[in-house]
Parts: sequence; structure tokens; C-alpha cells
Amino acid sequence: MEQNTNYIFSPIEEELICYHKTTDTDLISPALPYHRHDAYEIYLFLGGNTYMYLEQSCYKLAPGDLMIISPSEMHRCVCIDNQLYERIGLNIKKPALERLSSHRSNLSSCFESHPFGQNNLTQLSQDQIVFYCELAEKLISCLSSEEYGQDLLAESYATQLLVFINTLYQSSTYRSNNLIPELVSNTMTYIKEHLVESISSEQLEQEFHYSGKYISQQFRKHTGLTIRSYIVDQRISLAKSHLSTGKTVAEACEFSGFSDYANFIRSFKKIVGMPPGKYKANKHA
Repeated sequence: MEQNTNYIFSPIEEELICYHKTTDTDLISPALPYHRHDAYEIYLFLGGNTYMYLEQSCYKLAPGDLMIISPSEMHRCVCIDNQLYERIGLNIKKPALERLSSHRSNLSSCFESHPFGQNNLTQLSQDQIVFYCELAEKLISCLSSEEYGQDLLAESYATQLLVFINTLYQSSTYRSNNLIPELVSNTMTYIKEHLVESISSEQLEQEFHYSGKYISQQFRKHTGLTIRSYIVDQRISLAKSHLSTGKTVAEACEFSGFSDYANFIRSFKKIVGMPPGKYKANKHA
């Protein structure tokens, strides 16, 4: 099986960022792999010929599609021609989301109430698109200003956006067709179900009755990742859960399917950005 580890963890530097971008898609690599952030993401698609992959789903986006993405959910965007790619993105870290919430109104509920990797997408009406864009532009302006009171106004506009989004998702029944190939989705499921075991190309061949090479090619085509990279990423995610519940670094290594301790330490630091011991200490500080 492939040994590449081209997974991507893309950290967000600020507690809250918002942007409105229109990009020449010649600058968007179709090989951009699945990635995740250390912040919640809200993504409004406004134009282009674009597919959004999120965990085991793939959606052909239409203007007005709004996607909510939790920090643990892997995702990627693929632009398939040279149409201009326009979107508004908002990233907010957990402490900021908690600070803006109240006892009555938990602004992270839209992220927490849907099944992992499912029902992330809804569709805005034209009036809702206009409303959302106006609020986002005000937020962007405040975030880029050093003038008196602009930080407070930024939090006000962010709160209004988050209230709007949470209210929208409470009543949304929108469902979009999942276009990801069954073979790729089933391979992801198999990996998650056998994560702490040894997983080889031969096992995948026996399970799905395709050659290991074909399975790998299809997986790479639709995720941007090698199968090995995906396995390592999922094992690190499991290790983080073990560390958060008080397991030792050695136990997290063993219980997450790693057979080589040094490789576990190296892979954890590469993906998470810090050694597992420091991650555990931060969680229990």
C-alpha cells in the first residue's frame, strides 16, 4: 500500500475570520486533498463549476448553497473548469463561538445537531443570499478596521450571522444528491470499522473485488489522498480522542492501531502540530 502521507491540517490563526473571494480557477489545484481546520467553518457558494467533498459525501454546488463544517470533518473543493469561483467563508474557533453564545442560545448547535459528515448542506433563497452577503461584508469591514468600536461591531455581525444560520438549520429539510462513488465511500467505511487492525491492499481487494491499484486510484481521484494517508489521519483522530479521555501516550498509540511508537509520535506531530504529550497536557490543563 502507498506510503505517502499527503494529509493536510490547515490551522486558522485568528479566532474569527471572514472573507469574500472570487478566484481564477486556474489557481485552484484539482489535486487539493481532503483537509480539516482547527475552527468551525461556514461556507456560502456564490458561483463557479464546483464540487464539494465532505467526508463520505460529494455535492455539485449551486449558487446559494450553504455548508457548515465542524473541525473534525474532512473536506475539499474541486473546480472543474475555468469559471470564476466565488464564495464567502467564515471560520470561527470554539472559544469565540462559546463567548458569543448565551445560556439560551448555543451558537454551535447547528454543528452539533446533525450526524457526522451528513446533512451539512442547505440552500438559501435569493433574499437570504442578499441578507447573508450584506452581513458578511459588514463583518469583513469591521475585522479589517482598527477604529474604535469596530471589534465590538464585528462580534455583533458575527452573532447575527450565526443566529441566522442556526435558525435556518433548525428548520431545513434540504437534501442534495451524494455523488461520491460507492466504492470510495465503502472503502472509507471499511477503514473506519477496521482502524485498529492492519489494513492491506490485499484485504481491500478481497473485500471489494477490485484490484488494489484500481481502488487506490479511485480513492486518490475523489479524495486527493492516498489510502495510507487517510488511514494515518483517522488513526490520529482516534488517538486524540483517547488522549482527551485520559489515556497515556503509549495507550493512545496502541489503541489507535499504530504498531510503531516512533511513527505515531512523528505522524501525530505532523498532523496536529504538536507532540501527543503536549496535546494531552493542553486538554487537561
